Parts: sequence; C-alpha cells; structure tokens
Amino acid sequence: MLQPGFVGTTVPDWVRRAIADGLTSVVLFGRNIVDPEQVARLTAELRAENRDLVIAIDEEAGDVTRLEAWTGASRPGNLALGAVDDVELTESVARDIGRELHAAGISLNYAPSADVNSNPLNPVIGARSFGARTDVVARHTAAWVRGLQSAGVAACAKHFPGHGDTSVDSHHGLPRVSASAEEIAAVALPPFVAAMEAGVRVVMTAHLLASAYDPELPATLSPRILVDLLRGELGFDGLVVTDGIEMRAVTDRYGIDGATVRAVTGGADAVCVGGEHAGEATFDQLTGALVGAVLDGTLSEARLGEAAARVGEFAAWSGSRTRAVTADAVASDIGLVAARRALRVVSGRAGETVLPLVGAPHVVELSPTMNLAVDGQTPWGVAAPLSDLLPGTTSVRLTEADLADSGDLLDRKVLDPAVARSLVVVVRDAARHGWMSAAMARLLGSRPDAVVVEMGVPNGAAPGAVHLITHGATRVSGLAAAEFLTGRG
Repeated sequence: MLQPGFVGTTVPDWVRRAIADGLTSVVLFGRNIVDPEQVARLTAELRAENRDLVIAIDEEAGDVTRLEAWTGASRPGNLALGAVDDVELTESVARDIGRELHAAGISLNYAPSADVNSNPLNPVIGARSFGARTDVVARHTAAWVRGLQSAGVAACAKHFPGHGDTSVDSHHGLPRVSASAEEIAAVALPPFVAAMEAGVRVVMTAHLLASAYDPELPATLSPRILVDLLRGELGFDGLVVTDGIEMRAVTDRYGIDGATVRAVTGGADAVCVGGEHAGEATFDQLTGALVGAVLDGTLSEARLGEAAARVGEFAAWSGSRTRAVTADAVASDIGLVAARRALRVVSGRAGETVLPLVGAPHVVELSPTMNLAVDGQTPWGVAAPLSDLLPGTTSVRLTEADLADSGDLLDRKVLDPAVARSLVVVVRDAARHGWMSAAMARLLGSRPDAVVVEMGVPNGAAPGAVHLITHGATRVSGLAAAEFLTGRG
C-alpha cells in the first residue's frame, strides 16, 4: 500500500528487499533520473524483482517535470493547453508524454491536475491547471487522461476534491476551502467526473480542509470525502492515492505516521511518500505504523484488505498494459507546436517599432521562489534561447533577496547594460509577487519601450510596449517566445 521514493539512480538494497516482501509500488523523482536510457535500465532493474511492480512518476510536463528536470520540459503544461483550447492537441501532447513514459518503463503518472484555478493568487496550482473555467478544465482533463492512457500509462486525476480555490501551499500549511458543497459541486468536481468518464484509473487526494464536507479532517484523511463523496456520490471504483504524505498540511497535526494511518482508515488505498523523506527508515516507520494500527484496532483488517486488494488489482492491470502496449518513443515536435500556439500578445501598439528584435537585447529575468512541486533546478526563461538566436544577448536573473540587498541593483544590472539596446523583462506570476510587480513597474518607468514576457499566470494587465504571455515557463515556452521576439516564429 505504500508508494515510496528512494535516493539514487540504481535500486537500493532496501527497495529490493521490500519488493521481495510484497511492496507493489515505487515512485521516481528527478533525483533518480539522468536520461531516458538510464531510467529504462532502472525500471528494468525494479521489474526484475516483480514484473507487475507499479512504477510511478509526477510528470505533469510544463513546470512540473521529472523526466526533464535538468533540461526543462519539451512540452508545455496545462495552462498553455487550456489557453489553446484544442482538445485534440491536448490529447496528442498527453499521448506523446505517455509514449516516453511507457518506453522508460513507467506505468503510473500522477497527472493531470484537474484543479480549477479559480483563485488567481493560488501559490501551488497556477499554471499547473488548465485554467479558471470549469468547462475548459473538464474537457482538457478528459482529453489528457485519454491521451496518456492510450499509450499504456495510467493517469491520475488530482487533487481531489479540488485544490484550485486555495491560498495556502499544502507543502507548508493546511489550505482551507470556504465554498459551499453546492459551489464545490458546480466548480471543482466536474473535471474529476470528466476524468472518471474518460476512464481514469487513479485519483489523488488533496491535503486541504473542505469544511462543507468535513470541518475537522483534511480531504486525504476524511471518510466523508473519500468514501461518501468520491466513491458514493461520484461512483469512483479505482485506486485512491494520497498526495505526498510528508507534506505539512497533514503532518503538522498528525505526524507522518499518524497521517498515514488516518489516510488509509479514511479511505485511501495507497500512500505516496518520498518527495522529502526518501529512505528506508521512513518506509519502516510507516509500515510499522500501519501494522500497529491493525493490531490495536485503529485500522480494521477489512479496510486494510480492501485497500490492499485494490492496489493489487491496479498493479495487475497496469502490468498487463505495460506489456501489451508497444513502446513508441519516436521523437515528436508536438510540444513546440503547442507552445507556439499558446503564445498570446495582449498589448503591442508600439510593437511595430520594437519587434522583431534586431540587435542583441539585454534580458532581465525576475525569478520567484517556486513551490516544492517544481524542481528548483529546472531551467526556465527566455534569455538562453534568445542568446542562441541573437548572439551577444546579455542577461541577468534577479530574486527578491537580490533586490532587497541593494537599492540601485536595477540600475546597475538592468538599466545601465540596456542603454541603446532592447530590454526584455521576463516575469513569472508577477501578480502574486509584489516585489516583482514593483521591479517591473520601476523598469518600465525608465524604459517604456521594454518588452515584457509573462511566463506564469496572466492577470489581465498588459504592461510593456509588447506584452507576451507564454502560459508557462517550460523550455519550449521560452523557445517559442524567443522565436516570436526575433520574428522567427
């Protein structure tokens, strides 16, 4: 019932022993990945212990990528696909992801995010959502599920019952959803229903308090949400897996072992762990907690048996799909095609005199601290692809801490080097970061001819002589933006 992560690019001995003792699932993270060939060798090693082993990964594409954590994603994320609003394109992108995962030996993908990003200041969902409209999110969630599963990889709709209307990152605290049950049913639940109708095999829980359903327990731990709502009202009969059980939204109050026991007691079938606690000690701790809960009567043998049976059924199904579907990882440019189609210019009256960039520009990238779902080492931005297209391009990346340390930093690092040159200001979720918005306003006050590239969630404003929206910060989104800015797109 545990789905643990581990450290290293080969199989640790403790994982081998656990599989021999009945462990049915493992999860891969960016730290386990070097390149596709190495991942294929790693998964083959794992499956040598159990051919039906469930090998999971959190490959949303877009800003959340594990396979391409070191290079940046070659496919745009959900917000870009929702902006294009072509379900055939979404299905094609998801199928392309599925082919790569299948060729690498991965059988379960913790994606797509089915969250409706109804709170524009959401700190953890944002560009991971297909958008703020329920109908858009629902149809693209279904398309993503169909595309991924057609390639032989199981999809996982997350984060039930919807993490879009939140203002707290559940990695750090407990988000609270104040909407009524009727509002949740109208706004947040339809994408999950669409995923089920598309045949999704797995649903991931959210670590949030939806008081309309349960005023005491977070959804991950709540029978009212997992049993009464998800299984009862919505009729889902597949596998229910938790979000990372070490996240503070549940561990601050219950501890990692207490949260694990309560999740299984509450209706979860599998427990994901290892994003931050990826060792044998944690695995043994949680195993011991579940055994102890059965022995003291906290966790009934019937609930344990039900969960274990569902895990076993899913493992048999995913194993058969892994073997039945022919691996096809032919290189495709569908990601770049989608990224180009997702570009939007929302202002540009001065664009005729500013674009295309003809000389090498100076680029400033204002970089926020990312949530823990995003690998902090994943490259992003526009400066690198612009340098390839316009040799001589110079750039600087600045953070909130950088600007707090020096009052004249924008002059020294941005405005002075951009004298007599084009200035490109790259931001990421500027509306959520006051320091970023203030820095952008200061730069545009001095350089009203600057081009602004927003690589996060747009907020309706359109500062800059040209304001370009990429709907995500992937490698291909940066490349598409650079092509547009140089007139080569």
